[in-house]
Amino acid sequence: MSSNNNKHHFVLVHGLGHGAWCWYKVRTLLESLGDQVTALDLAASGVNLKKLDEFDTMLDYSQPLLEFMETVSVDERVILVGHSLGGLSLAYAMEKFAEKVSVAIFLTAFMPDTAHPPSYVLDKYSELNSKEKFLDTKFSIQECAGKIRTTMHFGPEFTASKIYQLSPPEDISLARTLIRVGSMFLEDLSTAAKFSEEGYGSVSRAYIVCQDDKTITEDFQRRMIENNPVKEVKEILGADHAAMMSKPQEVCNLLIDIANKYVQVI
Repeated sequence: MSSNNNKHHFVLVHGLGHGAWCWYKVRTLLESLGDQVTALDLAASGVNLKKLDEFDTMLDYSQPLLEFMETVSVDERVILVGHSLGGLSLAYAMEKFAEKVSVAIFLTAFMPDTAHPPSYVLDKYSELNSKEKFLDTKFSIQECAGKIRTTMHFGPEFTASKIYQLSPPEDISLARTLIRVGSMFLEDLSTAAKFSEEGYGSVSRAYIVCQDDKTITEDFQRRMIENNPVKEVKEILGADHAAMMSKPQEVCNLLIDIANKYVQVI
């Protein structure tokens, strides 16, 4: 791990159904090094009081992150870290606040491009993964403001065997207790405007590949990187989809290494 000569501000963004709680190990490790950490609950996630049926877009879902970015000064510049579906929320923050981001780090996360609609990587993922792969996950169709939206609630079996299969049993119990109903917002993202080269595309990006991920497989992670190349690609052996739980020290080390390379690029 590189020496942490500069103190950084990491903004940690969770994936579908999760919340700020899933970063508790990585947050503790980063703060022990003297870094500043902001872990956010997106809308209708974690302890955020909003309900999923109160909004129908990824932009609304990502609003807590965008509101936080409003408060960040251009002089400060943060390191955005997104896990899983959190990669789409990162993209919205990068699009609107590019000048406030030193680097965006995608931790086995969905990473959009600027050539296709925002739903592109999710569409490709859905083509390769039938609902049967999600085992006991509950899917439902929800109507909000006259629009249709598909929701997901990860089941206990899927959580233990596909997301957290290499994580400690107490973290599986935590996840089973706290995971909430979520959505990929595919219907919204398929008609949303493309991300721009001037906004999202102008921010330095890094990707952390988790080789034992059974939810977003290594092959699919590398497809996204090939589709939209990044500045840095790092790998973690023995990490499941919930790398922040199964390999927290390794995640922390890589976040620091990447941040040290980009925090001074102002």
